Amino acid sequence: MTEESASKLIPKVDGWNLLNEGGTLKLKRSWKVKSFTKGLEMFQLISDIAEAEGHHPDLHLVGWNNVTVEIWTHAVGGLTENDFILAAKINALDLHHLLRKKVTA
Repeated sequence: MTEESASKLIPKVDGWNLLNEGGTLKLKRSWKVKSFTKGLEMFQLISDIAEAEGHHPDLHLVGWNNVTVEIWTHAVGGLTENDFILAAKINALDLHHLLRKKVTA
C-alpha cells in the first residue's frame, strides 16, 4: 500500500497515526493505562483479537503505564487493508476500565 492510499484510510481508524519508519509504513496508537497490570490486561484483550485474525501487532509497555501498539504486515514490509481492519477491531474494544482518567484543570 502506498502512503497516499494509507492517508485515505487513516481517518477511518480514529486515534491511530500513520508512521513511516525507514520506508516501512505502520499504524501506531498509544494509550496511558491505570497501572502496569492494566497494561497487561489490555495486551490480553488485543492478543485475543490478533490471534483470531492471525495478524499480530507489535505491543509495547514502556514505563509502567504507557501502551503503544504498532500494526503492519511483516510479509509485505508495510501496510495492507487488513492492518486497518485490525486497528478498527482494537478500537471497538471496551478499554475504558483500563485507561487513566484525563485530568481536567
